[in-house]
Amino acid sequence: MIDDKQQSPQWDHMNQKDHTERQIVASRMDRNKQKKRKSADEETSGKRRLWVQIRILPIWLRVILVLLLLVGAAILGSMIGYGYVGDGTPSDVLKKETWTHIVDIINGKES
Repeated sequence: MIDDKQQSPQWDHMNQKDHTERQIVASRMDRNKQKKRKSADEETSGKRRLWVQIRILPIWLRVILVLLLLVGAAILGSMIGYGYVGDGTPSDVLKKETWTHIVDIINGKES
């Protein structure tokens, strides 16, 4: 009775395990062959795919854009600070007389 079960393919665990291992090894070997074929094709064609990043904005344009944004934020902040927080009008920030008056106060020429 035990001998019948051992001879049956359902109960033969070793043969099933060997069969699946053989399938795994065969599939790995097939994948390796395909990779070798692809690399040989690339070498013979002379064309190799390289990753090339295409920038929408060049670096020099990014630097200029950041500087312009900083200047714009400084002007807007000074307009808000001088016009709404202080007692002046926001457009007075853009006048030269306002800045000379501020510099004179800082240097101690006016009080």
